[in-house]
Amino acid sequence: MDTDLTFSSRRSPVVCLHGCVASSQSLASNIGLDTLKRGGNAADAAVAIAAALAVTEPCSTGPGGDAFCLFYNGNTGEIRGINGSGRLPRTQTLDFLEERGYSAEAPPSPSDALNVTVPGAPACWCDTVELFGSHKLSFQEVLSGAVELAEVGFPVAEVTAHHWAHWVEVLRDAGKQLGRDLLIDGYAPKRGQVFRNPALARTLKELGEHGKPAFYQGRVAQAIVDVINQHGGVMTLDDLSGHNSEVVTPLSTEYKGVRLWEPPPNSQGLAALLLLNILENFPLKDALRYLGDPDHVTIPLQTLLDKSYSHQRAQHISMDRTMEGVEPGLMTGSDTVYFCVIDSQGNACSFVNSTYMGFGSGLVPKDCGFSLQNRGASFSLHRNHVNCVAGGKRPYHTIIPALLTDSDSKSQKPQLLAALGVMGAFMQPQGHIQVLLNMLEFGMNPQQALDAPRVFVQYDHKADEWLVNLEEGIDQEVAEALRRRGHKVDWPVTGHKRSRFGRGQIITVGDWWNPSVNQADHPARVLWAGSDPRADGCAQGY
Repeated sequence: MDTDLTFSSRRSPVVCLHGCVASSQSLASNIGLDTLKRGGNAADAAVAIAAALAVTEPCSTGPGGDAFCLFYNGNTGEIRGINGSGRLPRTQTLDFLEERGYSAEAPPSPSDALNVTVPGAPACWCDTVELFGSHKLSFQEVLSGAVELAEVGFPVAEVTAHHWAHWVEVLRDAGKQLGRDLLIDGYAPKRGQVFRNPALARTLKELGEHGKPAFYQGRVAQAIVDVINQHGGVMTLDDLSGHNSEVVTPLSTEYKGVRLWEPPPNSQGLAALLLLNILENFPLKDALRYLGDPDHVTIPLQTLLDKSYSHQRAQHISMDRTMEGVEPGLMTGSDTVYFCVIDSQGNACSFVNSTYMGFGSGLVPKDCGFSLQNRGASFSLHRNHVNCVAGGKRPYHTIIPALLTDSDSKSQKPQLLAALGVMGAFMQPQGHIQVLLNMLEFGMNPQQALDAPRVFVQYDHKADEWLVNLEEGIDQEVAEALRRRGHKVDWPVTGHKRSRFGRGQIITVGDWWNPSVNQADHPARVLWAGSDPRADGCAQGY
């Protein structure tokens, strides 16, 4: 029952000196920490965690999904990112879909094989280790912890068991019998039940030994194409072999002495920066209007991030009544994992990995042990929409990792303050800003910032109106005040329904968020970390 998920305990932040990891699964956090202790750096540990989460939380993530990462170089202060999102098959154009009878009013179902985009996560994992890793550990060694976890098995955690069961039907839908690789005797594993995934162990082992060709060519690639085509999709081996990650320069904005860094479009990181700029509930139509594949559309990033634009947008916000005429965008669910690592050299890796809606399409390539994402469901079939479907195009992406530095002049090396993120579809930019302001404005430590009840503004398509979700712990007076101002309010949101508020992780360098401490008295480099109680994970350090 939903009421079984209560947050009655108080958890202290993790404090340590050398290295720290935080993820939504304790076994994955342990593998990340072990990777640091074996000589790996933050990038190595992040990929080790990504692979481990693919084993322990396959209803949220895996090699069949996409990934994004931001990396802070502790030596140079340089921040770079990797866009690990995949594209639609080249032949899957709007004309093709319309010929099949689909339209903006009647698109393919979310789990349709036509919504499978090329999985970008494995290439992102490889490229993260190659570009940012320590090179003290081989890629095979980085993935070894996840391989062992898949081979030996692990007890399924409580929150994960709930979501596994919630999404299990997509594995059975339309005769997708290959989903048995992710079930036990046809059923989702229960909490505490040991689950083994030898097929995924084989896939990860081959990826570790042979790199990207092991996934995008050969056995795995053929299995992906076969299962998609068997269910009406059109992906080819060329679509897979032609995939590459993209190294990107993150976007940033300054706020009261700190600078928040987010990945550029086609991710929704821009929305988080705009939210921070106006410090109010941002009308999502602006984000959805401008977020798409930059290879297919011109995006006025400099104009959008100019403070005058945010000032102009802020004029439309009234504290006394709800806004009228705010256009809704596409609102869909998302299951994602976010995790972060800071190592002893001062490097930081902020990483997010997702199969989109639970098990995504529910399609499981034969003997591969993972499901394929359905990220294509976020495309629009409106011909003039910036996110309109097109062959070889990347979709609008909800998943965003973030980094925080000081906002000194660009001539100086930016000092790392935190790696942070909150997963959960359109909650993500709202979550980023809420946990950041919890620390920056209200002096909360990272764990308190994640524990605090959250707000999520979303569009309710059935009711054709905006809905303000208020988590249990927010006073009833707040809900009543918002209703008086014309808002539709859902309060209190309790139990497992709290998943709509996302799941976050935070690691900070120092306690800069503590207003009662003179930072000059704290010269030691102490790492502080928190892990979201809405998930099964933890932060660990040494």
